[in-house]
Amino acid sequence: MDVPKEYVESAFSQLLGCRLQRLDSGVAEVALALTPQLRNRGQKLHGGAIFSLVDITMGLACSASHGFDQQSVTIECKINYLRAVSEGEVTCIAQVLHAGRRTLVVDADVFQGDKRVAKAQGTFAVL
Repeated sequence: MDVPKEYVESAFSQLLGCRLQRLDSGVAEVALALTPQLRNRGQKLHGGAIFSLVDITMGLACSASHGFDQQSVTIECKINYLRAVSEGEVTCIAQVLHAGRRTLVVDADVFQGDKRVAKAQGTFAVL
């Protein structure tokens, strides 16, 4: 899917260092490298950075589903953290499970290589 850069990047996603890998109808994939600024006190990738990656990727999947001419916002999101990340990069893949007129339900997985780091599901409102 060919979308202008200003539609897929925000100041916050740039601050985190998110990199769009793939964007198809209802699907988005975004990568994030572990930098010193994203570490928690235990020197692991901060859970808030992982959650932000998930939210950004889910939002892009929503836009790829309903079109970038509409806006959607997170209503709720639930995440399970499955393993810590000490180095390297993670990738989030989000897919729209249900696209209604007013809401979307989105599923997301965060991987480091072939290992799942986190699993999330969220609901988005179409504005």
